Amino acid sequence: MKNTSRLSDLSVMTEDQLDEEAAKLKKEQFNLRFQRASGQLQDTARVRVVRRDIARVMTIAARKRAAKTKS
Repeated sequence: MKNTSRLSDLSVMTEDQLDEEAAKLKKEQFNLRFQRASGQLQDTARVRVVRRDIARVMTIAARKRAAKTKS
């Protein structure tokens, strides 16, 4: 259920907002990788969630760009 609300939030964002969200998530992913390498990461499942969120954001952004070029 949580994914559905997150997906609807992402679908109303503009392309610029999606790019900012992707950059924020990539920064978080870097921090999580750094924490894992140094042995400080507590929530290991968060790495997977962030990776999938990045994919969602990039997919929605690509769809919006494709729809924009079609029109």
